[in-house]
Amino acid sequence: MKVIWNNQIVERSEVKIDMEDRGYQFADGIYDVVRAYNGKFFTLNEHVDRLFSSAEKIELVMPFTKGELKQLLSALIKENGIDTGNIYMQLTRGIGIPRNHTYTDPELVPPVFTATTTIVPRDQEKMDQGMSAFIVPDMRWLRCDIKSISLLGNIMAKHEAHKKGGDEAILHRDGVVTECSSSNVWMIKDGTIYTHPDGNLVLPGITKIMLLKVARKAGMLVKEEAFTIEDLKEADEVFASSTTMEAMPIISIDGNPVGHGKRGAIVENLQQLYVDAVEEECGQIR
Repeated sequence: MKVIWNNQIVERSEVKIDMEDRGYQFADGIYDVVRAYNGKFFTLNEHVDRLFSSAEKIELVMPFTKGELKQLLSALIKENGIDTGNIYMQLTRGIGIPRNHTYTDPELVPPVFTATTTIVPRDQEKMDQGMSAFIVPDMRWLRCDIKSISLLGNIMAKHEAHKKGGDEAILHRDGVVTECSSSNVWMIKDGTIYTHPDGNLVLPGITKIMLLKVARKAGMLVKEEAFTIEDLKEADEVFASSTTMEAMPIISIDGNPVGHGKRGAIVENLQQLYVDAVEEECGQIR
């Protein structure tokens, strides 16, 4: 399996990451995940833009242009023969010796970039059946808009949900729902679709952006507006969205059914609208 290491495509076995890499020692780095269908990227521009935005927010100098990165990623999925799958890319601030909490000088310490591919088919059965979730306090830091590799808070939240038999954790701050541990969260009440507005407390999800776009184009009523745990429990439908899950129904929360305890009509419609957008860019995926 080939990977990207800095600006080269190499065998995975050739990659050597120093033990004093700041990503390893401080989680001083960023990442993103983009999906391919039929060997073609979906929303590549948006994912690359978000990676560059995260880098800018932590003053991390990118080692290449957006165009150069896109060419590298395209070459990688072709090299590995990826049809439907994910491309994970990560950038750290590089090797800092001696270990120091302050930022390194980018002219002296180059960042380290890696990217890998994984074949991940669409799980249509799961998207039809939906998943369960449990509500967990949002104990993460206050810059969730940065796609940081520091994900311990997210991991701990999802683990709490998994210990109770859930698929995902729905996070809240003082009763206000923010997002899930690895996805954005939405609720539907009386035909209106709600999701938390972008800001420092939630990740600006690319799938979220696409779903907002297709929903509004279809004439659906959408509000980027915060809602509470109490609102969530009274919702007619709830779903999560991410690059890998697309639009995933949440059919139970804390062991209680959402609505009728199965995927609702509005979520099903949104799923189809999202598939239509993918197929317009990448070809038929049914």
